[in-house]
Amino acid sequence: MAGTSAKQKSVRNMVYSLAVTILAAGVVYLFIPHEESTPDLKRVDYRVELLTARRAASYPVAVPEGLAKEWKPTSVWFRGDQGDTWHLGYHAPDGEYVQIRQSTQKPKTFIAEATQGAKETEATDEIAGRSWTRWTGGRYDALVLREDGATTVVAGTGSFDQLTEVAGALKTE
Repeated sequence: MAGTSAKQKSVRNMVYSLAVTILAAGVVYLFIPHEESTPDLKRVDYRVELLTARRAASYPVAVPEGLAKEWKPTSVWFRGDQGDTWHLGYHAPDGEYVQIRQSTQKPKTFIAEATQGAKETEATDEIAGRSWTRWTGGRYDALVLREDGATTVVAGTGSFDQLTEVAGALKTE
């Protein structure tokens, strides 16, 4: 009978240990802050890169003007050694991403990279007096404009309404 009592004490001690461990984990979970929202993205100032791009590029570099303050520029770069490629990315008011890219690179290659695999459709949109072609099916949907010796792509996870808003706001000076 002595062996049975020792086994019972051993099982009881294991249950107590498990209960204490679960209780401790619950306390830690309750009192350690959880960050479940998306991080606040830093607004970038793109003026210096824009001036550089406008001096160096062989085409008129475009940026949106008149977008609501909630449109937050989050990324910018210019690569003169890669077909004078200009990039300006925005965090849209609803959390989606929209970018403007321009380049003198071969259009097929440039568009595939900028849209991350979208395919050209037959649909076109007249935006600010220019005919933009819709591209869909890649990581990003896009509006594409080929003129002035360069290709302009407005692409992202945003809706076509958002892409149209940005494309309509583009100004070259």
